[in-house]
Order: sequence, then structure tokens, then C-alpha cells
Amino acid sequence: MMDEVSLNNDPAVDDDADEFEIEGDCGMTECISQSGVIQGENPLPPAVGMEFDCYEDVYYFYNCYAKEQGFGVRVSNTWYRKSKERYRGKLSCSSAGFKKKSEANRPRPETRTGCPAMIKFRLMENKRWRIIEIELDHNHLISPSSRKFYKSHKHIGLGTKRALQLDGAEEVQKIRLFRTVILDAEGDGGAEVSDGEFRTTHSQSNQLRLKEGDAQAVHNYFSHLQLIDPNFFYVADLNEKGCLRNLFWIDARSRVAYGYFGDVVAINTTCLTDKYEVPLVSFVGVNHHGQSVLLGCGLLAGETIESYTWLFRAWLTCMLGRPPQVIITDQCRTLQTAVADVFPRASHCLCLSRIMQKVPEKLGGLYEYEAIRMALNNAVYYSLRPEEFESTWEGMIHHHGIRDHIWLQMLYEDRRRWVPVYLKEIFLAGMFPTQPNEVFESFFDGYLDRHTSLKEFLDKYDQALQANHQLEALADMDSRNSGFMLKSRCYFELQVAKLYTNDILRKFKQEVEGMYSCFSTRQINAEGHAITYMVREQTEVDGNRRETRDFEVLYNATEMEVLCICSLFNFRGYLCRHALSVLHQNGMEEIPPQYILSRWRKDIKRSYVLNHSCGGIDINNPVHRYDHLYKCIMQVVEEGRKSQDRYKDTVQALDQILSKLHLVEGHL
Repeated sequence: MMDEVSLNNDPAVDDDADEFEIEGDCGMTECISQSGVIQGENPLPPAVGMEFDCYEDVYYFYNCYAKEQGFGVRVSNTWYRKSKERYRGKLSCSSAGFKKKSEANRPRPETRTGCPAMIKFRLMENKRWRIIEIELDHNHLISPSSRKFYKSHKHIGLGTKRALQLDGAEEVQKIRLFRTVILDAEGDGGAEVSDGEFRTTHSQSNQLRLKEGDAQAVHNYFSHLQLIDPNFFYVADLNEKGCLRNLFWIDARSRVAYGYFGDVVAINTTCLTDKYEVPLVSFVGVNHHGQSVLLGCGLLAGETIESYTWLFRAWLTCMLGRPPQVIITDQCRTLQTAVADVFPRASHCLCLSRIMQKVPEKLGGLYEYEAIRMALNNAVYYSLRPEEFESTWEGMIHHHGIRDHIWLQMLYEDRRRWVPVYLKEIFLAGMFPTQPNEVFESFFDGYLDRHTSLKEFLDKYDQALQANHQLEALADMDSRNSGFMLKSRCYFELQVAKLYTNDILRKFKQEVEGMYSCFSTRQINAEGHAITYMVREQTEVDGNRRETRDFEVLYNATEMEVLCICSLFNFRGYLCRHALSVLHQNGMEEIPPQYILSRWRKDIKRSYVLNHSCGGIDINNPVHRYDHLYKCIMQVVEEGRKSQDRYKDTVQALDQILSKLHLVEGHL
């Protein structure tokens, strides 16, 4: 289980003028007996940022947690507005504070200890109650065996659990009840859109559609993963009836990979939008070879803001609240609303290739479709400036009389998220295809199609991961051990060959060769140290014709800065042929260091083992000892597998450790 992370630290201030406070216990026991929201055990400790639908739910949640831990609960304070609406509360351990001194002849003995354990919670603008402060430590012994003696527990059945309906009447599993809470990443999570923008209704998307045996397959697979990967993490979202609604999971390797390659993340929802049997949502990045790398997965009941928001917050919480710089998704109002809510500071781009794939479906029935398609391609792929795009788009709309086409209107409204000419200031790491017929393939291509069942997908899931890991390992070995065959003697290529992985070097090599198609580089302007060049190139258009195009390149020798209007560096992560031509003309023999990105380098050691320190380890606790030793030995395994020599050294060292341990055991 991952560490609890607070993504919301709202100040616990009393910012309402007309309000009053009530101290001491109130009639919560009456509410308990009237409500069936919670019966039984709660698997989660309280954490700052947890949200609940009502005041009573917070009490039930904390009371179930207290029952499981072995202490009682009482209401210490409740804050009310003049309208008698509650807006803040504090729940404490029943041993909090001290009783007032009694003047009776035989006063009862003091049972309280001034225990500090408590939670504070507050009504937010979205009308949900959020925990804003916690203290989990007690100043007295607590024991689950004593829980039946506490007054607050008497309305909660001993060990009662409610059934979670997963597959239907035939397959019902018992689980701990409390619904997984939604953790806010930013804001209050109260974003709304009009009803017409929802793809599915609430009733249709309130429960994950599972077939017989699916739940057991998920349970078995996750149990297996937890055995082989102690840092495997998953979280489930249940609806009000206790039925599985949404699911998220991620392994340790993906969590570490995000630290290396989490700058740009594509969220693939194709399986949901295209109605696959497996409603999969995957988080994908690219590694140092330009290969896809999996960063987490989810199963969603439907395409609703609530489901997407829950999934994104679960994923972000697992990533310790560190959002990516760029997120790429399909064009979907529901998705866009959820992304804006959870990742407000990320640049949100819409997948260009998915949009262009829809052109035949959306525009195929129009008169002069082929001419419209060519005009659209020209506007999208070959515009160098926003005004060029605007002019070409307007010409297409006017000439073909399609100004009222709803899909084209939506595309134009969203143009700053998907048209390359508007995205030149955003680093996209090669994950945003900018040429016709370019496609960023799904991580699970070849392993998942529209008719693949969930059980079949889980069987193939490991195959997909292992194939991906093997491709990366082979590419690592190829980049480290084999010199790239260089045809040219270009200084830039020789420089990059020593640093970049072979896959990235092959792509960069195309730009070096493209320098020969740049037949004119001339200075057209100079302002201080900044000089503007015009580079003329013979380019291929629409795959069958060539035309001459001019590219402006700004060069500043003092700042060692070179910027081309094509912005290939931001799109792909390496300099374009136009910028290289200007550097070459100015006698530069090396690419400036700021244009050599560490994410493509082959000389950086990347370990896919989570970094664990020994802080917080109780060596007197055998479970702590086992867990920490297991994590340490996994790091040894990761290093030892990398070569035959390392493998032999590792085995020898482990044998020596075992011999030493046996020797110590013999002297005890």
C-alpha cells in the first residue's frame, strides 16, 4: 500500500462571520441506528484530503476505523452557522481531554488521558466534507480486543461486512465496506458540464460491467502481482450499493519510470470510446529510445466526469502529487473537464492522429470530400504561422460552404489544443505526430481488440509488459555495446552518437541528411546579438510532390540559442535541419548543451526499483524486517541481472552472506 499523500492542505480557518460552536458529544448514536451507509470495517486510515458526501459519513468512517484499531470516538466540537447549518467538525478519541472535577462523595475514577488523536473536517464549496487535519497517534495503549466496550461502537455489528456484488448472484465476494474516497488534486472538484455533454447517463455508468468469472480473475491476478511486487498498488471505487465501479492499478516499475519519463503523458481512452469489452484507460509515456512505457491502468464504468476525475486523482496521488507537464487525450468534453479539474497547470493537447482518423467518418459524405480533405491537411500540417492556418481554414470553409458543420466548428474551437502551429511552445517528446499518416501506437496494440474479454486481457497483460521490457533491455544493450554506423562525417552527428541512444540517433540522422536539401541559408535581419536567417528547403508535400519552402531561424551567438519556426525541437526533442544549417554556417562544431536532452541519453543509469530508505523501520518488528530486506534484495536482483559478470558476482556475494548468516546462527 502506498503512503498516504495530502494533495489538499486547506487552512483550517474560520472564515465565516455568522457562526457558533458547540462543544462536546452530540446525538450521533441516533444517526447511526437510522443509517445503513456503513456497517463493518474500514480498510483505510484517515488522511488529509479525503472527501465524504455528508457529516454523518465522516463520523461513520472514523468510527469504523476506531473500532478496528481499538478505541472509541466522540464528537469534540461542531461549528454551526446562524442558519444552523454545520460547516466544520472535530472528532476525537474517547480518551481526549479530562472530565470535570466532581464534588460527589464517591467521584468516578478518571478514564481520560488527554489523548491528542483526532480528525478535523470542513464543508467545502462543492458541498462535500473534507478532512483538513489529522492526528493518528494516541498517548495510551489501544487494542482491537477492547473495541466492544466503547459506546460509539455499539451500533456497529461485530465484524459485520457487506457483500460487494461483482459478477452477479453466482459470484459475490466479501470486502471491507467503506467506499474509496476521492482525493482532490486541485480545487474543489466540483466542475460540471451540461447534461448534453455526457456520453453516458449516471445509471449506465455506475457499475463496472463484468462477466462471470471476471472478478475472480482480477482478484487472482492482483494477488499474484502483490506476491512478486510488494510495491504493486491498486485502488477500487465502489458505488453506493457496494458494487465495483472503477479500478486503478500500477506496478513499481511504472511508478519509477514516471520519474524519468513523466514529462509528457498520453491518456488512452480508445477502449472506452470505441466500446471495447475491456473498458481500459491507460497512462503512457515514452522512454529514452522513443518506445512506449506504461505508467498505470484503469477500468472505468463509463465516460463520466466523476469516473475520469476519480481515476486521474488516484493516479496523481500514486505519483505523489507530481503532475506531468503535458497531457494528451482524445477530443472529448468530459475528458477535457476532468483534466482541467485534476491537472489545471498541465498543458492539455488533443491527439492529432485520432482527430485526423475521424475525417472520413465525419466528412466523407460531403460534396467534394477529397478536396476538403486535402485543404484540411494543408491547413493542419503545413501552416508555419497561426495566421496561415486561419487563412487556409477560412478559405476551406467558405469555398466548400461547410461553415455550419458541427464537428468542424468543434475542431476550430479546440484548435489551440491540436493544431501543431499553436503548440510550438510546448515540449511533446515525440508523442504528438505532426506529419500526415503518423500515428502514436497504443501500448497494447496486438494484445487487445474490441472483442478481447477481461480474463483474456489479464492473461495477455503480462505478455505485453514483458515484451515491452525486453525491447527496452535489447535497445539498451544495442546502444551501449554497438557503435552506430555513421555514413557522414558531420560534427553534430559524431557528437550526438556518443550521447544518444541508437533509436533517437537514427531519427536525428534524418535531420543531418536533410541539411543537404537546405540549399540556401541567408541572413535577413539583425537586432543586437539576435540574427534571423531564412533557410530555403525542398520539401515533400502530400507524399507525391515537392515544393520550396522558407523557414525562419533565429540565432543568438551570445546566448547559444537557435530557434526555428518549424519547432521540431519541442515536437521531437532534437534540433531540426534548418537550425543545424544555421549553426554550421556560423562555424559551430557542436550542438549547444541545452539542446542535448538527458531523457534521450544512453549514459544515464536508470534503475526501475523504488528507492527505499531504512527510515521508519522497526527492527524489533519481524514484518518490518522482512519488508525492508525484500525491497533491498530486489535492488540487488535488478543490478545483478544486467550482465553475466554482475550475475556471477551477485550469486557469489549472496552465497557469502548466507554462509555468514549460517555461521552466526550456529553460535547462537
